[in-house]
Amino acid sequence: MQPARPAPSLLSSRLVAAMLFLLTATLLTLAPGLARADDPAAGDAPAQPGPRARLSPAMRPVDIRRAAALVAAWQYGRVKDHDSLDWTFAPLYLGFLDASTLLHQPRYADYVRGVGRHFDWGLGPRLQHADDQAVAQAWLALHARTPVPAMLQPLRERYDLQMRTPDDPQRPLWWWCDALFMAPPAWAGLAQATHERAYLDYMDRQWWITSALLYDPTEHLYSRDASYLHRREANGRKLFWSRGNGWVMAGLARVLTLMPGDYPQRPRYVQQFREIAARLAQLQGADGLWRAGLLDAAAYPRPETSGSAFIVYALAWGVRHHVLEAATYRPVIARGWGGLVGEIYADGRLGDIQPIGAAPGHYPPGASYVYGVGAFLLAAGEVDALSREKPR
Repeated sequence: MQPARPAPSLLSSRLVAAMLFLLTATLLTLAPGLARADDPAAGDAPAQPGPRARLSPAMRPVDIRRAAALVAAWQYGRVKDHDSLDWTFAPLYLGFLDASTLLHQPRYADYVRGVGRHFDWGLGPRLQHADDQAVAQAWLALHARTPVPAMLQPLRERYDLQMRTPDDPQRPLWWWCDALFMAPPAWAGLAQATHERAYLDYMDRQWWITSALLYDPTEHLYSRDASYLHRREANGRKLFWSRGNGWVMAGLARVLTLMPGDYPQRPRYVQQFREIAARLAQLQGADGLWRAGLLDAAAYPRPETSGSAFIVYALAWGVRHHVLEAATYRPVIARGWGGLVGEIYADGRLGDIQPIGAAPGHYPPGASYVYGVGAFLLAAGEVDALSREKPR
């Protein structure tokens, strides 16, 4: 089944959507207590990060866990006394939960649980904004491990209120592609935890509104938002951000994990997942990683680790769950994992993570931010599990 094409009225509204995006971006401000781009706990970009680690890039459990342990320990030391509801920390919380299981280290899950308790399992202040819902995924993951009704109550109250708030298909709720990782998996997770399909149906409607606006059915990639629909790279190709598409792929993997197998719309998600996976496999760099700008790699000599890590995570998930063909994608995953390991410094810093932004950019090799580390730890968990399976 092919993804639905944008309706004529929606296509004609793309310019309006772009203007709305620019207005929204101007008006939005970070709420008190949320991480800022210059928050040292969220990450930094030192000019001299030190030597690279000597780690094996092999896709073997012992090597995967050694790399994950080094990165997790370094990041934990930087954030263990820092609590945040900011979207930048959401992937890290999920990565720490996976690392806790992968490495048999309770302290990583204990840290995430402590953050949740500190905020009484609440979210950021903006009712509908995906940034302020991203950490809900971690609370739901903890609830799945140890169900406690009190953990769900703040989420239910918040999401019930949002569902009663009228939405406008001409003004997408999730108007930037990264939002498809931040919000939809939480809605799918709440539906699974409560056995109430209304949450999943709401997510499904919003997903395809965003897809109709931002997904290119020819390139099989997402534009970052409506203001990028017609932007071009220096080589004349359309501008597609690797990090944004990596976050979409991770969002698809997480939604499909939580979505019932008989959900009527599920085939559309599987189809889109496969389309993007095939396109990204074509665009993989010789070092196994993806550049910040997907269709003009020559303009971005450095790899972008956070997008690459989410791509590797999603591809490994796809092979493990028989959504993608192992013979085609295992080599892509192996190259990608090897490239990621090559980005680790001797102290555990994971480098080449693009700072907070909205489009492909440039950064020093030592740039490291919590969301990229979280993506790496999620990839480590999936790649480790895949490495233990016998190829079919």
